[in-house]
Amino acid sequence: MTDRPVQRTTARVVVLDPAGRVVLLGARLPDPSVPPGEVLFWYAPGGGVEDGETLRAAAVRELAEEIGLDVDPAALEGPVWLRRHVGSFGDQVFDTRETFFVLRNVVHEVVPGALTELELLADEPHRWWSAEELAASGEPFAPEALPVLLEELRRGPWTGPPRIVG
Repeated sequence: MTDRPVQRTTARVVVLDPAGRVVLLGARLPDPSVPPGEVLFWYAPGGGVEDGETLRAAAVRELAEEIGLDVDPAALEGPVWLRRHVGSFGDQVFDTRETFFVLRNVVHEVVPGALTELELLADEPHRWWSAEELAASGEPFAPEALPVLLEELRRGPWTGPPRIVG
């Protein structure tokens, strides 16, 4: 493993349906050199910001790629949350800075669009989660407090500054 973490900027979207359910993806790949296993944790769609790309542009691109949802960047609320996560993937340590947006009242059947080779290898499941399912689940989420954090988002439009989450 290398000593110096690679800094990575990401944009994620908390996608809520009219009933307040959230769509999450299940991370199954701890290392690109091994086959995917069971779900390690559930997370909001999103990914890395490319050179010259805004956070909003990255967020909508990632929605199209990961869940097949095309949206206007202006439809995103926020940013609502900021999260920093340092962790390893394979032999590399990443210092990831995540910016989360929210998209409401989405009626959509998840069909991945243009997945990367690594995303195809990971073969990640998706699931729409209700508040009750999240609260009762023993599954790990990213951010860890996702079930509690979502309650604030479900109450209505985000009007404040982004909240720092762990």
